[in-house]
Order: sequence, then C-alpha cells, then structure tokens
Amino acid sequence: MTALTLQLPPNLQFTDEEFAQIVAVNKELRLELTAEGELIIMAPTGGETGNRNFDLLGQIWFWSNQNNFGKAFDSSTGFKLPNGATRSPDASWVRIERWDALTPEQRKKFLPLCPDFAVELVSETDDVEDTKAKMQEYLANGLKLGWLINPKDKQVIIYRSNQAPEVLQAPTSLSGEDVLPGFVLNLQQIFA
Repeated sequence: MTALTLQLPPNLQFTDEEFAQIVAVNKELRLELTAEGELIIMAPTGGETGNRNFDLLGQIWFWSNQNNFGKAFDSSTGFKLPNGATRSPDASWVRIERWDALTPEQRKKFLPLCPDFAVELVSETDDVEDTKAKMQEYLANGLKLGWLINPKDKQVIIYRSNQAPEVLQAPTSLSGEDVLPGFVLNLQQIFA
C-alpha cells in the first residue's frame, strides 16, 4: 500500500491556516500538501519501520543535544516549502541561525522553510519513486543534505545541493558531512 493522494479541484486551494485546521481535526492521519494542491494521506508504518525511525531519531537527537548547531525534528513536523508544498520528512534538522530568525509565531506553525537536512526512511507502504521525487523537491527548495534510506534493499541515496544523487549499497554508517558537523549515523540497527 502506498500513500493515498486525494485529488482536489484546481480552484480549491487551502490557506496555511485551513490546512492546519484539516490536520488538527484529523490527528490520527499524517497529512502533506503538494505544491500542486494535492492532499497526501500517509499510511501508518509497521512495527519494524517504527523501530527503525525511532533508532534514526534517537541518533540524531543525541548528536543535536550535544551541540547547539541547530534544531532536530521528527516526522510530525510540517515544513512549508518555498514552492508552497507542506512536507514532513521522517527526520530533519535546521541550522540554529535559521531557527533563531523565525518569529515565535512561525515556530508554532508549519515551519516556513526547507530543512537543511532531511531523511526519508522507506517503509513497506512507501513507493520508492515517490520518495525519490520528494527528495528532489526538498533539493529544489533549498535542502543541503538528504538521505533516502531503503532498509529492504540496504541502499542509501545521498542528495546534496548542486550534485547528482550518490547511491551507496549496504553502507555501515553515513557522515553528516559539513551540514551536520561530527554526526555519523550508525546503520546497523536500521539495516538489521
């Protein structure tokens, strides 16, 4: 099963506030809005994917908590991208300078920016091609570094701004490079 995309009439466009209201009354759903105005209903994950996500987030949280380089976010965080889409990566991070530039009101809503770093962890319900397109969308909107992690194939695609994606087969770890200085993601549990 893949994410369900609900087609809406072209003249029906949601304001940020209206989309936030839809999300608020549908708390059991994970919703995204494409730049074209399509409402995407993300399927829940299974136990293995949930555990992998937890491991991924734990490693990012631990690194982020040890420094003050930026703020880390989980999959429930919405980012209002410059192209108008509202997306929620499985894990993401924003440099502290960009976070500090947001007003207190902006911090309470969908964040009006593209994260500097994003991870998409492919689950049983995800379509890999749709996830690749989502990563390309992040890049087009300002992403500096992104990882598409596919545990089933033990494959990682690294996305960097102004570079072609790099495919790695069965890596044991990933470097945060200059975007996440000093961060190394251990993939042993994620690929187990």
